[in-house]
Amino acid sequence: MRLEEKIKFLKDNIEPLSDQIYGDGYRASAYLTDGTYIPCVRFRNPELRTKQAIKRFDEERKGKSIFKSGSGNGYGEIVELFVTGGNSLNKFDIDRIELSPYAFPKAVLSQIRGETSMGWTGFCAKMNDGKIFGFGTSFLFDFFQMPKGYVANDIAEIINHSYISKDGTIKEHKIGWTSQREDYNLNVIHRERPFFDCYIKGL
Repeated sequence: MRLEEKIKFLKDNIEPLSDQIYGDGYRASAYLTDGTYIPCVRFRNPELRTKQAIKRFDEERKGKSIFKSGSGNGYGEIVELFVTGGNSLNKFDIDRIELSPYAFPKAVLSQIRGETSMGWTGFCAKMNDGKIFGFGTSFLFDFFQMPKGYVANDIAEIINHSYISKDGTIKEHKIGWTSQREDYNLNVIHRERPFFDCYIKGL
């Protein structure tokens, strides 16, 4: 795919997730030029992230940062964060783009209602065939591991603040509960997946 074709594919086939700071994110899968398959890639226009970096650099240089650094090298730490932080792919290393089987549709994500407890959101997903599976994340919602034989588009309904117990039944989380219940089965929870960012002008 040429660059124009990549941009067209993303805009025509994927509903972006909006972010007030970094802009729209298009979640997809990609094949690199050497054939490597990367199942979880978030594509964005670099403009807003670049502006955010310039703003943070300027704040640190002027001593106006709201974040205090114990090292006394806040400026260096901010530069390091933007330059080396996160997983990233070069747009020219990507051969072609496909839909990701691990990206929940935006309509499904909109059904997830807030944190279950501090730093944890637990829920179940009912599939089109009626089967139900447990999911959970501490922070990220871009991509999720899926049960074997299912893709994200198979999800029919989200059951908020729930989990699959050790006896296989669905139970409700106690909202705000900071410790896991005795029947909480971590082995059947599908967690968030790591992903790469790729920045393309024109998105």
